Amino acid sequence: MKQSSLLAGVLSVALLWSGSALAQAPIVIKFSHVVAVGTPKGKAADRFKQLAEERTQGRVKVEVYPNSQLYKDKEEMEALQLGAVQMLAPSLAKFGSLGVKEFEVFDLPYLFPTKAALSAVTEGPIGKSLLARLEPKGIIGLAYWDNGLKVFSANKPLHKPEDFRGLKMRIQPSKVLDAQMRALGATPQVMAFSEVYQALQTGVVDGTENPPSNFSSQKMFEVQKHLTVSNHGYLGYAVIVNKKFWEGLPADIRTALEGAMADATKYANAIASQENADAMEVVRKFGKTEIYLPTAAETAAMVAAVQPVHQDMSARIGADLIAAIKTEVAKLDVKHPARKK
Repeated sequence: MKQSSLLAGVLSVALLWSGSALAQAPIVIKFSHVVAVGTPKGKAADRFKQLAEERTQGRVKVEVYPNSQLYKDKEEMEALQLGAVQMLAPSLAKFGSLGVKEFEVFDLPYLFPTKAALSAVTEGPIGKSLLARLEPKGIIGLAYWDNGLKVFSANKPLHKPEDFRGLKMRIQPSKVLDAQMRALGATPQVMAFSEVYQALQTGVVDGTENPPSNFSSQKMFEVQKHLTVSNHGYLGYAVIVNKKFWEGLPADIRTALEGAMADATKYANAIASQENADAMEVVRKFGKTEIYLPTAAETAAMVAAVQPVHQDMSARIGADLIAAIKTEVAKLDVKHPARKK
């Protein structure tokens, strides 16, 4: 009897200790993304990790997985919905395949002439209403992170629309980007970001579009001879979280994480322009990629070539949404900056 009582006491203590240890175990947030650590998104994810862990005093642990370590482009959204990861920052182009086609408005070529025009949309009612459309998919939209305007690259000069004819151009999975490339006479090729360098190297694709930070961090300057500073489109991200996980967090933890995300977002959007400028300098110094600044006439020709995409995609994206964004941009009274050689 004494041995049984002793054993029962030991087991009780063990169970109490085990329960206490489990109670103190941190809440783990797996944050997966597909770009390099040194990009604006990569740095912002690391900043969120730092702030989240500090402000929850260790009650939350953020595990960041960059460079497609866990999932590639097509896989990560499903992983989030299934709860295999808790947080992502996919590019806005990827939400169309999820069934939220309105996000593809950000892919329309030459829609946002400046960063101020973009911010007026993402930080205002339009941006908030778009994030709200994710909730029926089991996703909460937390923030928009900027990366910047895109440039074209290939192994031949890309100065005017005719230069794109016959080229195989890598794109993200977006009907708008598909239409954009076809309007230029190119053949669009959807491909995971992690596969682009090798595809360029082997000639599976001829060129692509990226913000300079992505072009540089993936060392595409090693396999692309020409880069045109077209600033033709925008690449940004929506930071999203699994809805069930987020709503199941203790209220004080969620409040702390919202604050950490707000500050990480300010950081992300502040560094994007400088990161892209620094990336262009890396490309220049490497010396194997010719950087070309289009003339005003060349920019006008490009705008005219892709303008039909806006009309063609209005049924898919929503004519009212496109009109609302153009109205918001028009309030700033700016036009797309034409560059002189």
